[in-house]
Amino acid sequence: MTDTVNLREELEAVGIEEILTQLDRELIGLTPVKTRIREIASLLLIERIRKRLNLTSEVPTLHMSFTGNPGTGKTTVALRIASILHRLGFVRRGQVVSVTRDELVGQYIGHTAPKTKEVLKKAMGGVLFIDEAYYLHRPDNERDYGQEAIEILLQVMESQREDLVVILAGYGDRMDKFFASNPGFRSRIAHHIDFPDYSEPELLAIAELMLRDMNYKFSADARQAFIRYIALRRTQPLFSNARSIRNALDRMRLRQANRLVADLDRVLTADDIMSLEASDVLASRVFLKERPIASSA
Repeated sequence: MTDTVNLREELEAVGIEEILTQLDRELIGLTPVKTRIREIASLLLIERIRKRLNLTSEVPTLHMSFTGNPGTGKTTVALRIASILHRLGFVRRGQVVSVTRDELVGQYIGHTAPKTKEVLKKAMGGVLFIDEAYYLHRPDNERDYGQEAIEILLQVMESQREDLVVILAGYGDRMDKFFASNPGFRSRIAHHIDFPDYSEPELLAIAELMLRDMNYKFSADARQAFIRYIALRRTQPLFSNARSIRNALDRMRLRQANRLVADLDRVLTADDIMSLEASDVLASRVFLKERPIASSA
């Protein structure tokens, strides 16, 4: 048995720095989230080393809660956490099984337990990601079977926590009420991570990163128009951060393609095909919300 460990060599051997760098590259902003993930990775690296040095310790509780609005990177972070846990040896497989209430709760007596157990069997050895977890709890409906799924989940989270990590996700205020109604969950959650909304500059950076990955770009005028788009869209209902930005870019690409094809006699360059113009942005219904400047006449 060795009584020394080269920390740098250990870090390089497990390859988690590569995953953390990938997370930095994939996600704009989210500094508090990235800091917390790095802290968790560091803790688990030290726990791995403690085990090698025969320093006894309990397996740390790894169940987590991700709170925040849609499109803030929760699923992406869950995937990277699964990879970290797998490389450090805390789960057998680096997989994420993502489910909602519909995959766990049945519609009649005797249906919920088999559904929930089947999902748990599929997720075992990896990470189970339950989105909008608060929908499992519907106390106002006495014929709802969500409580049965909750009881099974709580039992497995405790009895098999060495072989399954559960991540509960959803809006912050609703998750608070869910935990208040189901204290068994809160006591089993080791890490509560809040995902903030993106700022307008971060949303612009996200858009430009997405476009670069697809071999597109904004013209100068289109970029200015998209800055206006972001400011307007953020104030409207159902805004979903990066998800809404991706949807907006998809619609702009449709308009660009339609604009190019409308002139069949035009000879196109690669730059023409790559460039989104201001008209592709300004055709969005979002700009209908802008009030026209009143005439001074």
